[in-house]
Amino acid sequence: MLEPLLPDFRVRQRDYLLEIARALTQELDISKLLGRILRISVEMLAGQAGFIALRDEEGWHVVALQGIPPAFRRIAEKVLAQIPEQPEGEQNELPEIGRMFNELAQGASLGFLTSVGLPLVARQKVVGVILIFRSYGAGFSSNDYALLSSFANQAAVAVQNAQLYTQATVERERVNALLDSLSDGILLIAADHHIERSNPSLARMLNLPADRLEGSLHEEVIRWERPPEGLTLEKAESGGWPLTPHAHLYVEGELKRSAMPPLPVGITYVPLVNESGGLRNIIATVRDITKFRQADELKSTFISIISHELKTPVALIKGYVSTLRRDDADWDPEIVQDSLEVIEEEADRLASMIENLLDASRLQAGGMTLKRADLSMATVAERVAERMQTQANQHKLEVSFPENFPITFGDEARLEQVLTNLIGNAMKYSPGGTIHISGEVRPDQIIISVSDEGPGIAPDDVPHVFDRFYRAPDMARHTKGTGLGLYLCKAIVEGHGGRIWLDTAPGKGTRFYFSLPRE
Repeated sequence: MLEPLLPDFRVRQRDYLLEIARALTQELDISKLLGRILRISVEMLAGQAGFIALRDEEGWHVVALQGIPPAFRRIAEKVLAQIPEQPEGEQNELPEIGRMFNELAQGASLGFLTSVGLPLVARQKVVGVILIFRSYGAGFSSNDYALLSSFANQAAVAVQNAQLYTQATVERERVNALLDSLSDGILLIAADHHIERSNPSLARMLNLPADRLEGSLHEEVIRWERPPEGLTLEKAESGGWPLTPHAHLYVEGELKRSAMPPLPVGITYVPLVNESGGLRNIIATVRDITKFRQADELKSTFISIISHELKTPVALIKGYVSTLRRDDADWDPEIVQDSLEVIEEEADRLASMIENLLDASRLQAGGMTLKRADLSMATVAERVAERMQTQANQHKLEVSFPENFPITFGDEARLEQVLTNLIGNAMKYSPGGTIHISGEVRPDQIIISVSDEGPGIAPDDVPHVFDRFYRAPDMARHTKGTGLGLYLCKAIVEGHGGRIWLDTAPGKGTRFYFSLPRE
């Protein structure tokens, strides 16, 4: 009776295996695919129920059920948790699992009498299990085991594919997140110079939409304002680059940008070669070197200013000392006194300049220390004005503060330094007139101002007056200075929790303000 049915059974088995093979390439939902495999397995083994469970780092999870109540899922997972991590005979039947679930099925009164179970083995590791139950007493034959093994193998392939796909997806998302978070621009360039991938930082650097970059030629995106320092990618390749898998190419210059000034960048090119030594891709890292250029310019400015400013007092001191030391001259005491006065003034100027440089260095190293105490800014202003009036032959210093001006909390020496610098600037940059120092009381702060009657500050120079080493080009030619005074004033005031600003107009003088919080 069974022999005529055998060919049909084999045909159905073949068709089912082909159906699963097709589903492996089409179905991305692993739960649906395993559900289909379980349904076919139960049907082909003449069973009444079954389930497939998978194991991951968190434990066992039933992912497909056939003919079993959903409540059985948690019970099955607890039983599976007792299975060793790597059971012996992983390629064979799991009689222990079958026995455990036979007892479980009977104990749960599900009416199942026999069961068969096989592991799902992927990459030499048990990643799951498939169990089929029968409600009648006939045992499973060797053919049943072989048939279930075919479906188990297909299920293991599905699990392995899902794992590989998940792993690849996670890695791709990780790489994308890494590229998107980098502040440097990144280009993945094909061997024919078409851009396959870029990151948002590069789009921001070039002021271009991200979708404009991918698919474009490297030469259309990396356009130099002028010939760069070092070989460009095109010239390097014409000379045989890359000769080795570890060849690095670096080029530095200014990139043209859309509707923006050129951007100083340094680009590092690294080749990716295949196993045969052919060029697969080029990775380009584009770094904005604006700050490095600014640092170089600042260093050059510093050397230029300091060498010039130090030279003058040193030359004067040396000249007067050499003159006074001449053995062939008998100097009048008045001349000697005047000469010593000049030497003292230039020495003080030199000491002040050195102190400013040290203060600037302290700020760069993490800030200056403030020694705070209660103080009266009205008293400090009077004292500074009185001292500096002796040096002001062409200026009149006036101090006006309201009566009972509030006491504030700060470093008296540093705040005196601020007033000295502001008054000194007013004396230096105005030809004469009155320099007015005043105070104003606000509910939560006090405001000190220093005004002059000079030519004012050009609008283009206003944003930079508090920058380190900055000096207005027109003024720098006629007056001495290092460009550190206002920079230090800003640092001291902000260190006290205040702020400093100015109000100016060409031909109408300049007024500097700084605020201090009222404690």
